[in-house]
Amino acid sequence: MTRVVNNCVLLGSICAAALAFTWPASAQQEIKNAAGGAASGTAMIKPVTQAALDGAAKDNANFLHTNGNYAQTRFYPNDQINRTNVAHLHPAWIFQTEVKESLETSPIVVDGVMYATTSFSHVYAIDAKTGQEIWHFKPKLGAVTTFCCGPNNRGVAVYDDKVYVATLDAKLYALDAKTGSVVWSQEVGDPEKGYSETMAPTAVKGKILIGTNGGEYGIRGFVKAYDAKDGKLLWAFDTIPENSVGVWATTDATGRDEHRDIAAEKAALAKLGDPFKTLGGGVWQNPAVDEAANRIYFVVGNPSPDLDGSIRPGDNLYTDSLVSIDLDTGKYVCHFQYVPHDVWDLDAVSPAVLVDALDKSGKTVPAVMHAGKTGYIYVHDRKDCSLIRFSEPMVSQQGRWVLPSATKPLDANAARMFPGANGGVEWSPMATDPGHGMAYAINLEQEMTYTVASSPYPDGKLWLGGAFTNVPGGVQSGNVTAVDYNTGKIAWQVKTPQPMIGGILATAGGLVFTGEGNGAFKAYNSADGSLLWQFQAGAGVNAPPSSYSVDGKQYIVVGAGGNTQLDYKRGDAIIAFTAD
Repeated sequence: MTRVVNNCVLLGSICAAALAFTWPASAQQEIKNAAGGAASGTAMIKPVTQAALDGAAKDNANFLHTNGNYAQTRFYPNDQINRTNVAHLHPAWIFQTEVKESLETSPIVVDGVMYATTSFSHVYAIDAKTGQEIWHFKPKLGAVTTFCCGPNNRGVAVYDDKVYVATLDAKLYALDAKTGSVVWSQEVGDPEKGYSETMAPTAVKGKILIGTNGGEYGIRGFVKAYDAKDGKLLWAFDTIPENSVGVWATTDATGRDEHRDIAAEKAALAKLGDPFKTLGGGVWQNPAVDEAANRIYFVVGNPSPDLDGSIRPGDNLYTDSLVSIDLDTGKYVCHFQYVPHDVWDLDAVSPAVLVDALDKSGKTVPAVMHAGKTGYIYVHDRKDCSLIRFSEPMVSQQGRWVLPSATKPLDANAARMFPGANGGVEWSPMATDPGHGMAYAINLEQEMTYTVASSPYPDGKLWLGGAFTNVPGGVQSGNVTAVDYNTGKIAWQVKTPQPMIGGILATAGGLVFTGEGNGAFKAYNSADGSLLWQFQAGAGVNAPPSSYSVDGKQYIVVGAGGNTQLDYKRGDAIIAFTAD
């Protein structure tokens, strides 16, 4: 059976014209000229209230946060698309962006209006029912844009009558939700010093929260809160304290010896002083918000330089850590460090997730989870950030923690280590099913060599202090893993032919959705990992999926634009699927 859906020829469930879809020029112009969805057939743009943001976890029509809700569970409570009908899933529409490059956006949907971003910080407002463009914001990026791992953008925040986006040149913009015009902008950091922005902001209680990238450039990381109305800075929290030494820990969170030379580090501290000003500690992902406790939880990235620990003695607080601070003041509450004095670039980058979980005594407590590049899911007590448990490893731990070697990359004597510098779980947000106590994560395994080459601070330029390099012919694979977070046991695991990066979504229909670098977008049975449906998107599906409903019909939406970091095939498509 052949059908046409918005100019996309369908053969069964395969879109033969998937990446050739474009709107007629006349229609594009009509939509671009529309304000507030006034053009025929487009959605009306409405303000987003705090009450709506608060209730997002139970909202089966919208997708109001980057990770679904303030708890960041990425669980969508609509079961219209489910295990019995997911095999009928097909494209409802395909939207092509102006940018054909790495696509990591998680679309936000508000009452039938979708907001999605692309590399180089473009923002699109799209009719979520038809795929028609409403407006397009294209920032004029500054002359200096310093960034690691691709020119990505992971999405927007919505609040009241505005849309908020952070740009690659380290600015934060408030846009008019109806027109895309700029209401205000602020410089978040100095791009000449290595600061950049790829993360999505978070909107809560009149504040816009934003962290920063730049851990590979010798920055000093932070999280900042701006007034949603006028962009005034309300508070700033430095992720690197002035005393970054810590307790000289010799093991990681799982109790494994990190082979640190504490005596040499103490001698370096006496000679060089505390390295806090250039120690890195970027924040790649949204904080989770616990409104009842008036606290936020986020994870902090790697120290600078990544692989050379000789010039940054100490535990390097708060790098590679879960951190909690007060929402109103930005004051420190607690932290837990996963990898003290990290010299492997196995930092904390996947978003924190709030759930209720069993503690060590079997009592249910408010908990916060993080999926690490180490390949473990960590479960913490929200009260004091203490570790309750860590899961069984989702990836090989071969050679951990082998210290980087002072040889050339790929030299026969170069140090090799799994899981490699990309993870484990890279930035990819995990999903949960709180009703069943399950967490779902996607992982990478890349066999790499680790070499160190000391160099002084280069004033805002790339500062790795060595290299991590894929071994030719070495392991390059991935998996989708389900973990019972009340026990730490792996419930099921599905191997994939390529390393996984992007994100995952769980739904009340008993499904989990995720994509691969080879263009496959798949739905699995959340109970046992059996494959129920797949679609070939024509480019890497390396973005976190979202879901929403319009006029009583549920959609699944995902970006297919590939990935710079792993060099997956680039594209420019945002694809919405239905099952009718």
